[in-house]
Amino acid sequence: MSSYDYDLFVIGGGSGGVRVARVAASLGKKVAIAEEYRYGGTCVIRGCVPKKLFVYASQFHEHFEDAAGFGWTVGETSFDWKKLVAAKDVEIARLEGLYKKGLAGANAEILETRAELVDAHTVRLLKTGQTVTAKTIVIATGGRPNPHAALPGHELCISSNEAFHLEELPKSIVIAGGGYIAVEFANIFHGLGVETTLIYRGAEILSRFDEDLRRGLHEAMVAKGIRILCHDTLQKVSKGADGLVLETLNNGTLQAGVVMLALGRDPNTEGLGLEAAGVAVDERGAVIVDEYSRTNVENIYALGDVTNRVQLTPVAIHEAMCFIETEYKNNPTRPDYELIPTAVFSQPEIGTVGLSEEEAGRRYPELEVYRAQFRPLKATLSGRAERMIMKLIVDAASRKVVGAHILGHDAGEMAQLLGVTLKAGCTKDDFDRTMALHPTAAEELVTMYAPSYRIRDGKRI
Repeated sequence: MSSYDYDLFVIGGGSGGVRVARVAASLGKKVAIAEEYRYGGTCVIRGCVPKKLFVYASQFHEHFEDAAGFGWTVGETSFDWKKLVAAKDVEIARLEGLYKKGLAGANAEILETRAELVDAHTVRLLKTGQTVTAKTIVIATGGRPNPHAALPGHELCISSNEAFHLEELPKSIVIAGGGYIAVEFANIFHGLGVETTLIYRGAEILSRFDEDLRRGLHEAMVAKGIRILCHDTLQKVSKGADGLVLETLNNGTLQAGVVMLALGRDPNTEGLGLEAAGVAVDERGAVIVDEYSRTNVENIYALGDVTNRVQLTPVAIHEAMCFIETEYKNNPTRPDYELIPTAVFSQPEIGTVGLSEEEAGRRYPELEVYRAQFRPLKATLSGRAERMIMKLIVDAASRKVVGAHILGHDAGEMAQLLGVTLKAGCTKDDFDRTMALHPTAAEELVTMYAPSYRIRDGKRI
C-alpha cells in the first residue's frame, strides 16, 4: 500500500493539467488536482475560446456590408457590448462545467484552492492550510501576461485578461505589442467600432511568421483603418482629462480610452514553492524540464506554458499525454514539436505550418517557392478589396514541402489539414497529382505548378 495520500497530484487546472489528472485517474490512479481560480485555464477562461467568440462578433459589421453586393438589404444595426460579454460568460461557465464533469467522472479529486510545494512530495492547500503528499507531482500552472512593470503608469493599463471583462467598450484603444495576441485584439476592437492603434518596437508585426504574410496582414489592417506604429514604444502612461495620455518614443503624445499591454507572457511560478522542493527554474522563472517533461527532481514533472517551450494549448495537452505514456504505460514518449499548425485569428486570418521562407533558406541549400495572391470569389460581389496569399516552401532536392502559409478567410482551418499533409512528409509532386476542389480558395494549393522563384544559399535567384 502506498505511503502517500495520492499517486498523482496536479497543480493547475488548465487544459494540460486537467488532461493529465483525468487520464491518470481513469487508469485507476488516486489523483487530486488543485486550481486556485477556475478550471479550464487560460485557453478556456481568458484566452483562445473567449477570444475566438469575440473574433466572430467583430466580423459581423463586414458581413453586413458584404451582404449588399449579394442582393440583401440590411437594416440599421447596433452592437451591445454587455450582451456579448454576458453570452461569452455563459459559454465559458458551460465549458468549465464540462472540465469538472470529466474529472469527476474519472474519479479525480477536484480541489478549488491554491496549492504550493512544501518539499518534493508534499503540497500545502492554502484554503485550509492542510498538507498532503503525493508520489508524483505535475506542475501545470501556465503563464500570465507580463505587466511590463518598468513602464511608468503600467498600473493604468489592462492585459488580455481584463479585455474580456471591460464594463464598457472604449471609444479608442492603444495596444502595445506585435505578437498574435496584440494583433488579434487590434482586429477585434476595430471590428467592434473602436478607434484602434497598435504600437510595436519591431520593424514589422508577427516577427516569427513568414514575411509575406506579415506584410500582407499589415497592409490589410491599415486599409481597414487600424493605425500601426512600428519602430516605437510606450514611454509613459498617465491619466488625462479625457482618458489616458501616452508618451511614445517616436510618435509624440497619443490619447486613448484604454491601453492594453500585450508584451509577452511569463511562466506562472511565483510563490509556488519550487525552491523548497528543489525544482530548478530558468532566468524567466520557467520550470526547466528534460525531453520527457521531468524536472531535476525525479518525481516532479512540468508541462504547458509554465515550461516556456511552445505556448499553445494543444501542445500542453500533447505533453500531458506523453507524460501518461512515460509514467504510467511504460512507454517513454517525448513530445514532438515539429510541424505544429498555427493560426492567428486576425482579419484576414493567418494559418501556417512548417518553416517560413526565411527559416527554410537557412536550413536548405536550395528552395522552390510557390506563391499565389488573388482576390477570393466572395470579394468579387461584395466589392471588398481583400487579397488572399498562399505559399508553399519546397526543398528543391527532395521535393518535400517544408512550409505552407495562408493569409485569408478560413486559413486556420486549412492549416490544420495541411499539418497532417506535411507531417506525413508529402512532396510537391503529391500536391500536384491531387485533384482540385473547385471553386474554393484552397484549390490554389494544388494548382501552383511552376515555382514563383527559387532560393539558393539564402538568396533569391
